Amino acid sequence: MKVAILSDIHSNYYALKKVIEDAKSKGVTQFINLGDILYGPIKPKKTYKLLLKENFIHICGNQDRQIFDASKKEIKSNPTMQFILKDLGKKPLKWMKSLPTTYIYNKDIFLCHGTPTDDLTYLLEDVSSGSNILRKENEIEELLLNNKFKIILCGHSHIPRLTELKSGQLIINPGSVGLQAYCDDIPPHKMQNFNSYASYSILEKEDDEYKVEFIRVDYDKNKAIKLALKNERLDWAYALKTGRSK
Repeated sequence: MKVAILSDIHSNYYALKKVIEDAKSKGVTQFINLGDILYGPIKPKKTYKLLLKENFIHICGNQDRQIFDASKKEIKSNPTMQFILKDLGKKPLKWMKSLPTTYIYNKDIFLCHGTPTDDLTYLLEDVSSGSNILRKENEIEELLLNNKFKIILCGHSHIPRLTELKSGQLIINPGSVGLQAYCDDIPPHKMQNFNSYASYSILEKEDDEYKVEFIRVDYDKNKAIKLALKNERLDWAYALKTGRSK
């Protein structure tokens, strides 16, 4: 078994294309996508079309829900959402709605976006201080709610991590394909990778042993930055260029 783990693509077609090419060059034929797929000011529809061409298992993220659950008031107040909905059309919305929020890949591997029960909560990061700090193990265990899978794949934070619990369980966050920094407001905090490279992981099983590889891939970020600026997202343009959040 050799599978590429992707998360938080955020409409970045250019980063996604390079990640897929890189993974295939390493012998990957199966892909996992942990959600937050099409929300962003770059290429939502083109990202969707590229994903459909490949052998992917997808789950839904919080910002996927944000797109298909958006109220008229939310759409009116959010120019980025207006761009996304206009670019996508109806078929990709129907596709996103069909995606599960969690998925059992096999007897060892469980997929979620945030935690097994909440796509808005970080499984590994404590952000109460304003920055991202690894949670205490007992806090992680509480969020897992007796989930006993050997390997738990999660996204949401955009920060690549491999955490091994005392139980022997591995939690893998592959980082973000499409956006290497952002700030959020509940509570106020920043997530920053301090580099602009797309992030993903490869999980391989040989002789009943798992091997995890974290990979960074350069891509033509100037095209993504140009579209972010065109759609008046200066924050995205800065994050795409620097991996930092102002």
